[in-house]
Amino acid sequence: MKRRILVIDDTRNVQLMLEDFLSGQEFEVNAASDGSEALEMLRQMQPDLILLDIMMPNMDGFQFLTHLRKQSSTPVIMITARDKETDIVHGFELGADDYIVKPFKLRELLVRVRAVLRRAGVTTAVDNRLTLGEVTLDPGRHEVSKGNQTVEVTPIEFQILEILMQAHGQVVKKEDMSMRLMDFGYAGSESTLKIHIRNLRNKLGDDLEEPRFIETVFGVGYRFLEAAG
Repeated sequence: MKRRILVIDDTRNVQLMLEDFLSGQEFEVNAASDGSEALEMLRQMQPDLILLDIMMPNMDGFQFLTHLRKQSSTPVIMITARDKETDIVHGFELGADDYIVKPFKLRELLVRVRAVLRRAGVTTAVDNRLTLGEVTLDPGRHEVSKGNQTVEVTPIEFQILEILMQAHGQVVKKEDMSMRLMDFGYAGSESTLKIHIRNLRNKLGDDLEEPRFIETVFGVGYRFLEAAG
């Protein structure tokens, strides 16, 4: 079955270019011209990945991403001409998985698309399910739960949590985590890693002052507390 990609960009030439290129790479591609149209399309289709422009009329990329993350953890790659760190960081804060700056090479985009889909689609035997206190991570289903509640996480957040839970009670250095995440196509900085950790903490309902799950070891890295729960 072909993977489905939703392209959200207000420039028709960009839509056609991405539709033509990605269709030639065996993807099923649909396009929307702004966030409002994309939200309507999401009711009819379930994309495996979203390529999201930032600067659009009616509803821009940031507004769309805010709405999306209230209902879905579908992977999102931001496509933007705005290369300021503040814009990129804001996108990660809202739940984006990666970004690429215009103008970009189509082959580079393809590498990023495949890497994000690989992170989102990792499957492992159900026997590898991890449970520490209230938190359960199920690689087979690619699901995270806290108690009886499902926790919606992005693919990169899932990988971070899996690394931390596998090493529970031990400190995972920031540089080591970044290197391990590179196997899944992560190319972010330590500052963006910090944002993903913060988003993950918020979703788990953790307390920064008295963490029950993810602890920061300042200047070193992060640790999933062995006695969580």
